[in-house]
Amino acid sequence: MTQALRVLAIGASSGILTHCLRQRVQGQVVHGVLVGRDSRKLQQIADDLRVRSPESSWRIETVDFEDANAIQTLIDSVGVIDLAYVAHGALIEQSECEQDLTRTRASLAINALSPALFCEAIAHRLEQQGQGQLVIFGSVAGDRGRRSNYVYGASKGLLARYAQGLQHRFAATAIRITLVKPGPTATAMTAHLATSTRLAPVDKVAACIEKGVRAGRPVVYAPPLWALIMLVIMHLPRFVFNRMKI
Repeated sequence: MTQALRVLAIGASSGILTHCLRQRVQGQVVHGVLVGRDSRKLQQIADDLRVRSPESSWRIETVDFEDANAIQTLIDSVGVIDLAYVAHGALIEQSECEQDLTRTRASLAINALSPALFCEAIAHRLEQQGQGQLVIFGSVAGDRGRRSNYVYGASKGLLARYAQGLQHRFAATAIRITLVKPGPTATAMTAHLATSTRLAPVDKVAACIEKGVRAGRPVVYAPPLWALIMLVIMHLPRFVFNRMKI
């Protein structure tokens, strides 16, 4: 009998991560911990996953996502981790950040500082174990600063550099670090963009992510077309880029 996979899901109520977990339990027994801020939502996700995989088990934990001590205490309580996802964040509008520094701070804190704290605590655990995989949810927005979302993009850019550092740190080990970069995806977080932005189906984005995670790839663009799109955007000359309204 195949041993159960021990999964830690930070930001489990994220629409993309929820779909990743649904795909993960297909044909695989998982003993997991769902971490978030809303126990009611977490319970709904746990119930849904149990229906899909009755052999799997799920524990629910809530935590202050900006409290370093609380984060460390949580990770210390989890036990062995085979696979960890860090997927939480918030899409705070650029216009709000420009008009209110508290919103700028909130965006940077929840999208950059908080995920980095979780990742560092998890990385230490994986190092103690000598194995495991950490999946960090970034975004295509982090590849180049754009006027439409540069505060959010800056936070995701920080995570990209942070993931690169972890990959370098663990390059000669059995520990794998995967940075995923979804494009705009149809989830609750992006519902307000549906009329102005083309959004990818969340189940297809999750399937792309899971394929890359299972393959142990260091970077996964989801959908894959975004790798080409962002390659072009990153290499546009500044005088061309500055004329674009993106």
